[in-house]
Amino acid sequence: MKGIKKIHIISLIMIVAAVVLLLSASKDMSSYATFAQAEHSSHPVKVVGTLSKDKEMHYDPATDPNYFSFFVKDANGKECKVILNDAKPQDFEMSEQIVVTGKMEHGNFVASDLLMKCPSKYKDEEISVRSDI
Repeated sequence: MKGIKKIHIISLIMIVAAVVLLLSASKDMSSYATFAQAEHSSHPVKVVGTLSKDKEMHYDPATDPNYFSFFVKDANGKECKVILNDAKPQDFEMSEQIVVTGKMEHGNFVASDLLMKCPSKYKDEEISVRSDI
């Protein structure tokens, strides 16, 4: 150990820390899935789709302010009920695109995160909602 200097040890620790940081960040850079793929996944997935405006949205803050359900149609055209254990986001109905992160449970997609892309005055601005379940 005579030949090893402090700078070498510090450099090695920094390299290991950088590798750990990159690996943890890469877990969040997953590609989008469909509801059909989500049914077969044991891990949370991201599903991108559009709000089904002709289907019922349920939010009753007097009964449960942390329960909001709605329907999303994914890229393959499959429609699924999404449950968000959080408040209904403002201007939700105006969203052009929705990305939900979560898992399938009992035929419904339970979302832990929701990201909306809104039109017009919010052009190129994304609104994010995160719930802790």
